[in-house]
Amino acid sequence: MSELDTHLNEQGERDWLFPYSPSRKPELIPPIALAYIGDAVYEVAVRQYLLSKPNLRPHHLHQKATNFVSAKGQSRILSLIESMLDDKEQDVVRQGRNAKSSVPKNADVQQYRHATAFECLVGYLYLSKKEARLRELIDLGITQMQQENNN
Repeated sequence: MSELDTHLNEQGERDWLFPYSPSRKPELIPPIALAYIGDAVYEVAVRQYLLSKPNLRPHHLHQKATNFVSAKGQSRILSLIESMLDDKEQDVVRQGRNAKSSVPKNADVQQYRHATAFECLVGYLYLSKKEARLRELIDLGITQMQQENNN
């Protein structure tokens, strides 16, 4: 039996895309670590969204992705979805916003903190296996940002 086969749930399906379960419950993972995985998960979501659109030129994809994955873009998405968050999600966002981390010199401090909070939320939802909620919030944020950009 391979490493991949040892991580099957009761239905015989893999719990994770990759066979690496978190070392502890998501509630016990530091906010910066949640943001670390959340950044990657969100990046994949944005790339998949962009590949669903007709214009697939590499420069265009990169330019559009930057609108979503920059500190400014992530901060904006958080502001668009924040009113829809439940108490636990708001707590995760607060912890992410208050987490100690170094802010790049070229970044706006408030935007960077909000972006980290958004990434923390994405990481928490991903590691908690709340895929439907994760998809709902990311889709809502992307859709609302697209509507703003089209106006």
